[in-house]
Amino acid sequence: MLAPTLSPPPVIAYLYTTFPKSTETFLQRELIALRARGVNLRIYSLWGGGGTFRGLPVATFNKWRLLTLLWMIPYEAARRPEVLRQLLHGLGTRRPPSWLNFWENMLGAGFACLFAGEFRRRPPSWIHAAWGGAPATAAWLLWRLDGHRFSAAAHAYDIFEHGGDWWLDDKLRHAAFVHTSTEMGRRALVARGHDAARIACIRRGLDRLPELKPLRRDRTALRLVCVARLVEKKGLDHQLRIYAALRAAGIPFAARIVGEGPLRGELEKLAGHLGVAGDLTFTGHLPQHEVWNQLAWADVLLHTGVIAPSGDRDGLPNVIPEAMSAGVLVVTSPAAATTEAITQGITGLVAPVDDPADWVAALRRLATDDPFAEKLRSAARRWVEENFDAHRNSGRLIACFDQVLAVPAAPAAAPAASPAA
Repeated sequence: MLAPTLSPPPVIAYLYTTFPKSTETFLQRELIALRARGVNLRIYSLWGGGGTFRGLPVATFNKWRLLTLLWMIPYEAARRPEVLRQLLHGLGTRRPPSWLNFWENMLGAGFACLFAGEFRRRPPSWIHAAWGGAPATAAWLLWRLDGHRFSAAAHAYDIFEHGGDWWLDDKLRHAAFVHTSTEMGRRALVARGHDAARIACIRRGLDRLPELKPLRRDRTALRLVCVARLVEKKGLDHQLRIYAALRAAGIPFAARIVGEGPLRGELEKLAGHLGVAGDLTFTGHLPQHEVWNQLAWADVLLHTGVIAPSGDRDGLPNVIPEAMSAGVLVVTSPAAATTEAITQGITGLVAPVDDPADWVAALRRLATDDPFAEKLRSAARRWVEENFDAHRNSGRLIACFDQVLAVPAAPAAAPAASPAA
């Protein structure tokens, strides 16, 4: 009698735009948590990245392979002519929201065409796109070409920048489920006509919680930190005006802005004009362990996010729960999804960016009211423990995978005859 054959464990192909990326440590923590739960992963990075991550190889898309599209497009078009027809129809009838988004989608399409053969030879059990741009385009087209089941994430940039990704609704409509990390994102997708039952709001998280530091007893000179890319949606011009208002109110402080971006020169000039350059340090980009050192130094994290003219906005910036976990007090603007973590007077303070006086009042209280500050810190830490645990949240993501994998895949439609047939 033959021994029973064990089924191989499911293999999930994870598609990223760039992985690993120093500014996207939240994706790395998600991957660490998935691996800790025994998920069998194949990692693909569509633009840069590569190497290995925690011993796991990261396959990259070598751009020289784009030259092979000259014959791969006709080959895949012969296999699935209806896919090419629909894509050409979409290209001819839709305007991309921006050139950047156009090329992001073209990158995803090129990856799908060139990696389709590999995915046919070594089919994964599942494909998950970590972003709604290029990775979701690749996953969607791999499904169109060969029936690979897929899911996709859609976050603030994918949904809101210039009205959203070029093909977002098409891609998400065919995904088995959609992962978003904020209720704001979930509501926006439902408003676009997507089925709420297929949208899972699963937050990012920390793979381990830091030690809660003690409240610094003498906060006469407040230590303020902001961790942000120097771009419009971070509202950093408002933040500099808040510093000027603090200075005018006679509240001593030292501030650090951690991050890099195209607005640095403009912001440094504005700091000089407002007379706060001596109180403020632009550190530039720092690696994650140095960011934690900045949080260890700081009394308060400031987040002055706004909705940019392009429509882009933050979801829930990961640095907010990171600061909450470490015992750093948080004052934030109410833009986007920040108030999903910061409840006024409970886990932090909320103030409109166009009213520096409100920020001055909030910061003055945090500098002097120890019982109130301790109450905020305790509640903030509890929120993180309950909502921002990467291992617990990855379990919810795995449950979504398991639910779909439990249903047998429908057979893919037979391909059209190849040129050699």
